[in-house]
Amino acid sequence: MYSKILILRFPRQEVQKPVVCYLTRDYDLIFNILNATVLPRKEGVMVLELSGTKKNFKDGVKYLKNQGIHVENASQEISRDKKKCTHCGACIAVCPTSALSIKRPEMSVKFEQKKCSICELCVPACPTRAMEIRQISQTFFE
Repeated sequence: MYSKILILRFPRQEVQKPVVCYLTRDYDLIFNILNATVLPRKEGVMVLELSGTKKNFKDGVKYLKNQGIHVENASQEISRDKKKCTHCGACIAVCPTSALSIKRPEMSVKFEQKKCSICELCVPACPTRAMEIRQISQTFFE
């Protein structure tokens, strides 16, 4: 199962069409609308999670683009503000992937972005709020 969160930007003439429903019917994709601002006769924006086979996903995105809809890949990441971090280690106890660990002998917190699953457990655990959620938005090229 292939899944991504996408941002769809609808031109004014496309907001009346049920294009998201066609993704399910014609491309066997599952969608979950996370946020939407779509008004009649105005441009619209929709954030949705789209899931299915990789082939159907690509075909569905191609369909959306052919309808004049701008498709962006939306995601987020966890970042650490090194200036705020006091290396207390509170975040390490809640990290399920060991993306956060203690670097020895320095006893400093080490953050490995590639190991992070973006579970967000470290964000509320950090007393100095050094762990933050950062939104990333990129144009979808697949």
